[in-house]
Amino acid sequence: MSAENHQRKIIEYWRKLSEYDFGTAKNLFEAKRYPYCLFFCHLAIEKILKALVVREILEHAPYTHNLVDLAKKTNLDFSEEQKTLLADLTEFNLEARYPEWKKEFYKKATKAHASAYLNETARLRLWLKKQL
Repeated sequence: MSAENHQRKIIEYWRKLSEYDFGTAKNLFEAKRYPYCLFFCHLAIEKILKALVVREILEHAPYTHNLVDLAKKTNLDFSEEQKTLLADLTEFNLEARYPEWKKEFYKKATKAHASAYLNETARLRLWLKKQL
């Protein structure tokens, strides 16, 4: 397999995982599992960013969950609003995983909060997919 084909295969791998995780986020929202809906919003953005990083650096994406750091590796021009969203979503990754933060995270993970972030995630994912 050529290097270009290998790269395309890795990009497609991350893109498909992003699609799957965003579908999971929507399903979790419908099931009223708002903290995990937010966590999967993070995962969906992380994976589409990793596809973009692979396209940019021509090698595997780094082992990080920090969306701001991944975004910097894409060389895309993110708006301030998008940068804020990336920072917020990165926090959902940490808050959903670690027990000391879970209690507070669960309190703020309301239907309205999750709905707003699910919609923002959908917009950002659409923009990122267009960049691929």
